[in-house]
Order: sequence, then C-alpha cells, then structure tokens
Amino acid sequence: MAFSNNLFFGCCLIVFAFLLGSPIEFVEGNIGPFPALFVFGDSILDSGNNNYINTTTQFQANFPPYGETFFKSPTGRPCDGRLISDFIAEFANLPLIPAYFEIGTDKFLHGVNFASSGSGCLVETNRGIVIDLPTQLAHFNEVVQLLENKLGQQQAQQLVADAVYMFSTGSNDYAFPYLSNPKFPFPKEEFSEMVLGNFTAILKEIYNKGGRKFTIFTLPPEGCSPGGRAFNEQANGTSGDCMQELNGLLQMHSSALPQKLNQLQQNLTGFNYTLFDLFKLFTERIDNPSKYGFKVSIEACCGTGQFRGINSCGGKRQVKEYELCPNATDHVFFDASHPTEEANRQFAELLWNGTTDVIAPHNLKSFFLM
Repeated sequence: MAFSNNLFFGCCLIVFAFLLGSPIEFVEGNIGPFPALFVFGDSILDSGNNNYINTTTQFQANFPPYGETFFKSPTGRPCDGRLISDFIAEFANLPLIPAYFEIGTDKFLHGVNFASSGSGCLVETNRGIVIDLPTQLAHFNEVVQLLENKLGQQQAQQLVADAVYMFSTGSNDYAFPYLSNPKFPFPKEEFSEMVLGNFTAILKEIYNKGGRKFTIFTLPPEGCSPGGRAFNEQANGTSGDCMQELNGLLQMHSSALPQKLNQLQQNLTGFNYTLFDLFKLFTERIDNPSKYGFKVSIEACCGTGQFRGINSCGGKRQVKEYELCPNATDHVFFDASHPTEEANRQFAELLWNGTTDVIAPHNLKSFFLM
C-alpha cells in the first residue's frame, strides 16, 4: 500500500549485489588495543552504505537534519548523530568503523560496516533496493581476501579470529510483509524458522572464514515506534496503540535466538556469542521515558502527522512537510522508526558494560577481551 511507504521503516534499503567504484586500498595503521569490529544488518547500524547505491530518498538519510547533533552534517546514518556501533568503537578506542563503500581512504584494519537500511536476513526482503545480508556476507568475503593480500594469510586469519561481529537484522523480514497485507501472509512459525535459518547460515559462513565472536541484537519493538503507531491508527482506527501483532512476530524471532545460538555453540568449536536485548531496552524507555532522562517517547523528533510518524524528516521524500523538535535529546525516537543519538548512547553503554539481564552471557567489553 502506498501509505506504508511513507511510514515506519524509512530506514529500509537499497542496493545492488555488486560492488561499486574503484578497487579498495588500505591505509597503514595499528590494529590497536582491541580487535576489529565488523558490523552487519539494517538501519539500526547503517553508517552510510545506502548513500552509494541506486535508490530513492525514501530510503536514505544523507540530507539534513540527519547528523545534526554530532557530525553537524548528514552522513547517511538514520539518526541525529551516532549509532550504537559508533559508540562501541569509541569505547573500544577504535576509530569510527567506516561504511563498506567508504573504506577506500580510511583505516581498514579496525573493521568495516556492511549494514544497509531496509535489509533483512532474506534476499526477498526489499529485493533490488537493499544490500541484503547474503550480499553483505559477499562483501565481507572480499574484505577477507584484501586483508590476506595486505597482511599475509597468517596475520589476516588472526585478525578475523580476534574480531567481533555485530548483527542487527531481521526486523524488516517481518515488517514489510505485515505492512503490505491486512494480515501477516505466511504461517508465522514456519516463516520465523526460515528467517532464523537464513541468519544462522550467515553466522556459519563467517565462522568458516575464521570468525569466532558474535554479538546479536534482539529485534526492536517496531510496532511501538511513532511510525508503527501512526500506521496502526490509520489502518485499524486505533488511538495510537502499538502494533501488537507485529511486535509479537518480532518477539517470536528474538525468543528463538538463544536456542539457535546455543546449538551453534555446541556444534562449532570455538563459536562464542552474546545476545543483547534491544527489545527490552527500547520498551523500558518507551514506557517510562522520564526514568531514563527523556521527555517524549511516542512522538518522533522529526517528521509529520500523528506522532510525527510519517517518514518525511528532511523534506526529501514523498511527503515534503516535516516538523523538527528543538532538542533531539529529549526524544527516544529521532524519526518514524529510528532512535536518537541519546538513546543509542544509552543502549551502547549497556551493550559495552551492562549486566546479564540485558547482555548475556558476556558484555561487549569482556567479549572484546576474550
């Protein structure tokens, strides 16, 4: 439906399954005190890859006011500032991890960000307009080859083995079929098994390349985002309630992750994982914003319509009108579906050094040192 294109996942996106531009070159530099960080997934972690692919502004964030809080100009991050992965790099004394299409002139040995807004575990999710997870894997495989060419096979293999692999993926696999149909069009349990199967297959492929340390996010409660509430109100005549059926699908996926990851750990020697409960942290801040220093949790900082849930932030998409709040730090959400830098900072601090009720069995600081 046309309406859903303006709501909710303006984060979704874009790309062809082939490389663009000139060959990648390395810049000399120390590997540093912590291992490299390789980042995969969707808009929660996309640091700008969708700037470089053939898409529309509906699925980009490379225009103001995105980036205003920290970078003072847009970078392609669907946020007013930094993402979770940016803060983790800072905590680990690493430089900002460059987007895959930006690594030509950046330090390369500290890691690469492959994430693409709108992507999912399935190739079919937004096919042709996003860098799906299998294509992100293909880009990683090319990076491994470049590392071997640069460092030699032994040192490259050590870097890959020591690195941490961060994933936020799966939300769009459930959201887009749901938004384009009155009811979810597939048997829920079977569909979830398919998505999880595709995800674990990617983890196995990275393991086979030498990866050993995997950090996985549970799926955020997209049904309670400003876009989700606005969509629910228009489509179902609610008074701004969360989309509980969609949230249920996302929770079904997340609840199955521990068993799937435990199976991998049992079957793959040296495979280690830690699971970060992003759903819980989001929900706590939506339900009780003042406890965490926020003033507004159900209305976006930037957008238009009810809850500012129409994805018009920046005025470059189908809907041109938008409003911008005076202080993004007051809000949990910056646009229809993405957290503010302040929310990302809080999430990253708990990912880095949180307790086992939100990150288990290891927090990321100890995981890096493992």
